[in-house]
Amino acid sequence: MARWAPSPRTAWEWQLKSPVDTSVDVPVYDIDGFENSADVVRGLHDKGRRVICYINVGAAESFRPDYGRFPREVLGKGNGWEGERWLDIRRIDVLGPIMARRFDMCRAKGFDAVEPDLVDGYASDTGFPLTGADQLRYNRFIANLAHERNLSVGLKNDLPQIPELLGDFDFAVNEQCAQFEECHRLAPFVRAGKAVLHVEYELPPSAFCEQSRRLGLSSMRKRLDLDRWRAPCS
Repeated sequence: MARWAPSPRTAWEWQLKSPVDTSVDVPVYDIDGFENSADVVRGLHDKGRRVICYINVGAAESFRPDYGRFPREVLGKGNGWEGERWLDIRRIDVLGPIMARRFDMCRAKGFDAVEPDLVDGYASDTGFPLTGADQLRYNRFIANLAHERNLSVGLKNDLPQIPELLGDFDFAVNEQCAQFEECHRLAPFVRAGKAVLHVEYELPPSAFCEQSRRLGLSSMRKRLDLDRWRAPCS
């Protein structure tokens, strides 16, 4: 069966708060993989929605049920979010089975795609000497995990590595490219017929929607806690 993947300019909703408000009339939802059941996914499917499974693959979160699977040696510095610590992505031998179980969960719940978060740790102070090559290897591993389960997969941020990773990922998810004046770097995805699901947290829609429409992005403003509120580009 062919993998579903979003097309450029597809409207979407991103909610990482639970319970999810399923009343937004858009074709794509991106929701937390752990906190939402198969019934939630099925309910969205019944409304004609496709559903993306949010999973953190670059940091361990102390509030997740599988946190105890991460050995101490792969836990790095905090990343600024409460309860989260960067992972040593060089240790695919350790992290691979954990992430495989998470993607199995996404598939079992009926999700159509995966949004793996924090796939750009090499650009941060993680506590590990991560390189761009380490990140490319890990990100390709993550993309393969999704594809092996017939799930499409989005590249989250990591703009510098788009040229190397465009062929491995089915769409992009971006935060604040307009604020940092770098949305043009996502153009290769749109040219390849792949959606760019984009949010801004601080800029008003009037400051980025014209550019988003010109570039073919799927853009909206959201609050940082990713609740129900949204202000999409029309």
